[in-house]
Amino acid sequence: MNERFGKTPELRTSDSVQLLDTTLRDGEQAPGVSLTPTQKADIARALDRAEVDYIEAGSACTGPGERETIKRVTSLGLDATVTSFARGVKNDVDLALDCDVDGVTLVVPASDRHVESKVGTTREDVVETTDELVAYAKDHGLWVEVIGEDGSRAAPEFLESLARASHDAGADRFCFADTVGHTSPEHTYEVVSRLSELGPTSTHTHDDLGLAMANVHASLAAGADLVHTTVNGIGERAGNVALEEVAIALDHCYDVESVKLDELYALAQKVAQATGVSLPPNKAVVGQNAFTHESGIHTDGTLKDDAMYEPYPPETVGRERRLVLGKHAGRAGVKAALDEHGVDATDEEVAAVVERVKELGDRGKRVTDADLLAFAEDVQGRERARQVELLDLTAASGGGTPTASVRLRVEGEERVASGTGSGPVDAAVKAVREALGPDADAQLDEYHVDAITGGTDAVVTVEVTMSLGDRSVSVAASHADITRASVQAMVDALDRLLAPNHTSPTPASADD
Repeated sequence: MNERFGKTPELRTSDSVQLLDTTLRDGEQAPGVSLTPTQKADIARALDRAEVDYIEAGSACTGPGERETIKRVTSLGLDATVTSFARGVKNDVDLALDCDVDGVTLVVPASDRHVESKVGTTREDVVETTDELVAYAKDHGLWVEVIGEDGSRAAPEFLESLARASHDAGADRFCFADTVGHTSPEHTYEVVSRLSELGPTSTHTHDDLGLAMANVHASLAAGADLVHTTVNGIGERAGNVALEEVAIALDHCYDVESVKLDELYALAQKVAQATGVSLPPNKAVVGQNAFTHESGIHTDGTLKDDAMYEPYPPETVGRERRLVLGKHAGRAGVKAALDEHGVDATDEEVAAVVERVKELGDRGKRVTDADLLAFAEDVQGRERARQVELLDLTAASGGGTPTASVRLRVEGEERVASGTGSGPVDAAVKAVREALGPDADAQLDEYHVDAITGGTDAVVTVEVTMSLGDRSVSVAASHADITRASVQAMVDALDRLLAPNHTSPTPASADD
């Protein structure tokens, strides 16, 4: 048990907690989320790379399209146990078997609201049906988890009888489900303590009260050893407990292993891109700001000691630390940023750059690397010859394949190229890469779009972060045309990346 916090709640599991990820089923039930078969397969592979133990690939009972998608996941040869959601009817188990899954998460009503009002049956019939279905699924070689739906609002005595019947019939485990994010950690601990005495117990929590993580840890302290999660916490209503948050909290606070932590950020980005649900900047573990420092005090402390203002190293979860500049920046942060770009500056020059950074930040503007370098060039009286300059851009997307052509000046030479893509921005970017050839090998790390005025004629700001080798630069550009803003930002970033590292000018001699 981790000693860094002194006495901590004792988890009954010895050294590991397993995760069942339901991003592909419960996560996809979030409003507006619909994943293609290819996207589900890609996410399943990423979950497997992260060494997630169980992957719920979908609900075979949904329809033929969903079954084909589940079959695609089961054909990938993953190390994870692949399951299908199944209602408490035999046909759902048969449909899951047809998809060649390894197991089923068998959902049966637990609260009287679900038993009587939703299903129209009795507690006795639920227990009898569960017994029969578990035996049937086990006879067909499936791993079986029984989920008591709405368990947090069920009578604890009935939940116990349902769990006991499930285990007696051969179920591998029984799951406590806070289906509507209704309950408290105290109630969760009390009920899961009773359930875990009967056999292996899981927990499934939702975040409607902001208590999903608290209820997970109450469950684990009470003896549960498997947690249902979704990547980024996506799911119905306020979502499920987030896989990445459960995993890092277990490791950091309790020295309990669950998944391969350094895969978490890549996994989060993949799911955000596939679902269209962007990561909030302040989200734990995977949000843009999780390892980003602007405050002068924090930046100075972090430069002296990496752990000064971070609970764990960003590399643990596949991240990198970022020092950004804004109204709270101080000399240490600005000097570190200049050093990173190879700019030598005196104390007086750094102080002058700091003032300009603060002035821009006070106007509510982001301070990009390009802004910083421009400030430094101005303060030092340097003129920089552009390596790459956008001279002209045309793009069309109506009535056919989106196309674009660009005219660039590259080290004094004009180059023209065209490209096609999934949209005008994609086509224009491909045209730029075609014009630059091998010089365009830079990687686009981040791409953000913000409308800065209202209405149909809104001006947008596009901010990109690009890297080439061990160098990285962020640049922003604004325009009423998002394609123009995007290409301008990327061209300006490439211009900075292709330039030699900056140094301060050699002082003039007295004779000059």
